[in-house]
Amino acid sequence: MAVKLAIFVTGGGTNCENIIKYFQDKPEVEIPIVVSSRSDAFAITRAERLGIPTTVITRQQLNDEPELVISTVKGCDYIILAGFLPKVPAYLIDLYPNRIINIHPALLPKFGGKGMWGHHVHEAVKAAGETESGITIHFVNPELDEGEHIAQFSTPLSPDDTPDDIADKVHVLEMAHFPQVIEKVVLDLRN
Repeated sequence: MAVKLAIFVTGGGTNCENIIKYFQDKPEVEIPIVVSSRSDAFAITRAERLGIPTTVITRQQLNDEPELVISTVKGCDYIILAGFLPKVPAYLIDLYPNRIINIHPALLPKFGGKGMWGHHVHEAVKAAGETESGITIHFVNPELDEGEHIAQFSTPLSPDDTPDDIADKVHVLEMAHFPQVIEKVVLDLRN
């Protein structure tokens, strides 16, 4: 029986698309639903082009309508946050202990927490004069960006790198590693 993943998104959906394509020819993993917190997220278009059903659950619904959210992910074994911005509510974390996986565009615990998403992270990395950045793939717990780390991958930075350059380098790591790490976790292939 295949492991089922629900992918939660908010924005453009490049990670979402990459994950869907990675698992397309792997029958041991299915993606029955992509959930977006915004109706205008381009991730919806990307998922639908690849034949994956989508739905919108707003930030308010996420917090105020647990029955809707739970019924939407019913039957899914894991929730994958691929650029999902709202804080995951406690009821969902309780329902999916160590089965909600997030990717963060920095080397946690640095540059995590409230307000640290997307370009804000890369600007903070640049302002701090860091010599490297990267990605952290981690389980979600009730504290923002503080769940157990699954994997980290880093990339060197040069003093000339702009926040956009840092974003590009981090994006390369996301594309290269996120699907494989998800696969190892959900198929229990970690040592």
